[in-house]
Amino acid sequence: MARLKLGILFGGSGEEHLVSVKSAREVAKSLDTAKYEPFWIGITRDGAWKLCDGPDGDWESGDCRPVAVSPDRSTRGLLVLDEGKYDSIGLDVVLPVLHGKFGEDGAMQGLLELSGIPYVGCDIPSSAVCMDKSLTYTVVSNAGIATPKFWIVNSDADVDPDQLNYPVFVKPARSGSAFGISKVSSKEELSAALTAAREYDAKVLIEEAVVGSEVGSSILGNGSELLIGELDRVVLTHGFFKIHQEASPETGSENSSFICPADISDELRDLVKETAKAIYRALGCRGLARVDLFVKEDGSVVLNEVNTLPGLTSYSRYPRMMKAAGFSLTEVIDRLVSLALADK
Repeated sequence: MARLKLGILFGGSGEEHLVSVKSAREVAKSLDTAKYEPFWIGITRDGAWKLCDGPDGDWESGDCRPVAVSPDRSTRGLLVLDEGKYDSIGLDVVLPVLHGKFGEDGAMQGLLELSGIPYVGCDIPSSAVCMDKSLTYTVVSNAGIATPKFWIVNSDADVDPDQLNYPVFVKPARSGSAFGISKVSSKEELSAALTAAREYDAKVLIEEAVVGSEVGSSILGNGSELLIGELDRVVLTHGFFKIHQEASPETGSENSSFICPADISDELRDLVKETAKAIYRALGCRGLARVDLFVKEDGSVVLNEVNTLPGLTSYSRYPRMMKAAGFSLTEVIDRLVSLALADK
């Protein structure tokens, strides 16, 4: 059988560029090249698209060919540019290994919809809604599921620090991997936290801190047919979870460890899984997502966040949870590609 021509997008011009490259390297290690003919499309920090041999080495400044995804559905593939001329390469499916802005927010999904190429993961609306934490909370709360109490701060709007119950978290509304997030314990810290968040997004979210343990769930599937991996629980010694910003996350986190499977009761495990599935469906997710919840002392659960293209690095939670449930990253990729093709 002919191999499927698989376009793999990685890198990107957003703040999660390096995380994406690390994720792509794990995909490269796990990809079944007997099934797939990979076409690696690296996007530099400056936004240049390059057809390269893979995510290892010096691909950003190396000898790679300029490339673009054609928005013309009659082409359904790549346009490889060469001295004013171009060659076309047809693609069967695209795997976006992109996180954050311009990868996970609906922008890339819009381009792929125009191209007509089947692609892995959430569509435009669900990607955009999940990327904006305020929209995520609004949709999920309307579905009857608890979220943190939150306030939206647009542009340079002022906030009355005396109106908040501390501690609170100040976050860019549309960013990931804990970039720009601060835990604010007093009103004196609020101004600096707003400034830090606005480096990543003009729209800022302030949310009350939820007292509880963070429990994550990895979901794969569409509609009613959802596969969920083992749950994990994040154990913090101090601060908050931000492993992707640490100096050497591959060798362990500075303040967090993970228990997988999560050390919670069977009853609570079932509640977390069913709530995560309900959130996934309410937001219109497809393909995959990681849904993180807070478990409070009284046994209730509160949404933390939803990642529609979760990290696939060697230290990421999604592949770890899937592996604990018996699914290697190779199997996960196969299932995701099959779902993308079936969806079309």
